[in-house]
Amino acid sequence: METRPMGRTGDKASILGFGCMRRPLSGPRPCDIDYDLATRMVRSAIDRGVDYVDTAFAYHSAGTREEPGASEPFLAHALKGGYRERVRLATKLPTWIVKSKADMHRYLDLQLRQLDVRQIDYYLAHNLNVSVWEPMVEYGLLSFLDEAVRDGRIRFPAFSFHDQYPLFEAIVKSYDWSMVQVQYNYLDQDHQAGRAGVGLAASRGMAVVVMEPLRGGFLVKYLPDGPRETFRRIRPGWSLAAWCLNWLWSQPEVSVVLSGMSDMAQTDDNVGAALAYRAGIFGEAEEGAVSEAVEFFRGRLKVDCTACGYCMPCQEGVDIPKNFNFYNQYHLFDAAEAMERCRFFYGIQVSPPEQAARCVACGKCVEKCPQSISIPDVLKRAAETFKAA
Repeated sequence: METRPMGRTGDKASILGFGCMRRPLSGPRPCDIDYDLATRMVRSAIDRGVDYVDTAFAYHSAGTREEPGASEPFLAHALKGGYRERVRLATKLPTWIVKSKADMHRYLDLQLRQLDVRQIDYYLAHNLNVSVWEPMVEYGLLSFLDEAVRDGRIRFPAFSFHDQYPLFEAIVKSYDWSMVQVQYNYLDQDHQAGRAGVGLAASRGMAVVVMEPLRGGFLVKYLPDGPRETFRRIRPGWSLAAWCLNWLWSQPEVSVVLSGMSDMAQTDDNVGAALAYRAGIFGEAEEGAVSEAVEFFRGRLKVDCTACGYCMPCQEGVDIPKNFNFYNQYHLFDAAEAMERCRFFYGIQVSPPEQAARCVACGKCVEKCPQSISIPDVLKRAAETFKAA
């Protein structure tokens, strides 16, 4: 399996990483990991060349994200028998519950115990966004990372990101980061950090690790017939997952692509794609097929919002770009299950004060919108779509 430099660290890692957010379960709760099957999946991937494994404090939590999940202890089990020495291990600081630098040290020490290791290769400040970045700096995140590197508990400081590009640029330029983890796939080229963020990080010598390459499985499980048939015609031997992965691997700025595999069939498919990948495999015909798929999805957008933010702030607290993003997402895929998942995540990720139902149709946002969108009308439709989400 091809390996790539991890930025300027001197490290190299496999182009495919094993993401541990999704796992086969033995029961109804997220913490009910099927140890036997999941261990076989992890070890099978490592035996075939995968040498980057990613988890987090909160993955597979039984309750709230404020308690440690089952993923880190599971991984400690799966990496016994010499497997730990064969991988680069990454986990994440739970930034949303940190209230001091002492908390950072305490959580890192807990995670070292849970993983049964003395050192973590890549330690990420988890989910840096506008609500946590400034508090984390005030609490001493950057000096904490320096201290943890000096005392040997971590090798390389990093962060994962879920917000907009301007904040991403500010964070990247604030510290000598070794690596960043971003959401990136052929449908989300301009979403969050996007292609511009990938290029910026790589230009500064950072390793770029990509999460959600299949968009949570949507680009495989729910892909509409149009793009599906185009892909099959151009490359009949490629799985839909391979299309997503090969598109990312064709970009030299990308170091590792994380895939969250839930069963052995997915593991075999993803690892098989990584083993088959060669430079130049993604050519003009393949790029054309992806561009055609992207145009197909753009034709389904209900609102032409660029998330410029000129409409904000709303005097009622409505997050207009966030609502428009979810409203568009709802209409991208045909399957009822995909739509229901979108409604579910809207209810989680858009707080009640930010939701479209709070709009009072004052019209002030319309005056500021460069796209001349009738914002109150679209928010009314979005509110109906996500009613009781």
